[in-house]
Amino acid sequence: MADGEGLIFLGNLEEVAKKSLEYLKKKEPITKMVSWGVNFSLWPVHLMTSCCGAEFAAAASPRFDLERLGFLPFGGPRQTNLIVVEGTTTWKMARVVRRVYDQMPAPKWVIAMGACAMDGGIFWDSYNIVVARDYLPVDVYVPGCPPRPEALARGVMMLKEKIDRERSNLIPSEQR
Repeated sequence: MADGEGLIFLGNLEEVAKKSLEYLKKKEPITKMVSWGVNFSLWPVHLMTSCCGAEFAAAASPRFDLERLGFLPFGGPRQTNLIVVEGTTTWKMARVVRRVYDQMPAPKWVIAMGACAMDGGIFWDSYNIVVARDYLPVDVYVPGCPPRPEALARGVMMLKEKIDRERSNLIPSEQR
């Protein structure tokens, strides 16, 4: 492999591949392109356990159109990188949600949507209700009972900003 700087990688194919990858990681345009791709590929698996599910569906409708932000709901966990916990979760369901989270490929993120997912909501003193932070690492909280589709859109934008901050830390400081 050669380029304008006169670099040539010779030798073991595995070693050449590693050197090439490290070389490409240092290039800012490629890092920005990968960051843009990740940022506009938030594909959530959602768990409609409460009234927040209706607001999630409304957010995906043409009126609010979260797909313009790169937010496209999927049904299966193996094709997603975001999980939206919508509303009330019982201890029995929490084990299933954790299994779904474990099946998702990295990098992965979590949005807790609604008062029930954040602190138990109206069921806060029930013996079988669990909040999202007890079984998943939550990145963004969307408050409300149920939260409006605009609030979910804001939560998605906040998650995108967080992803940008994390990705900008990967770019070496001399190239920023």
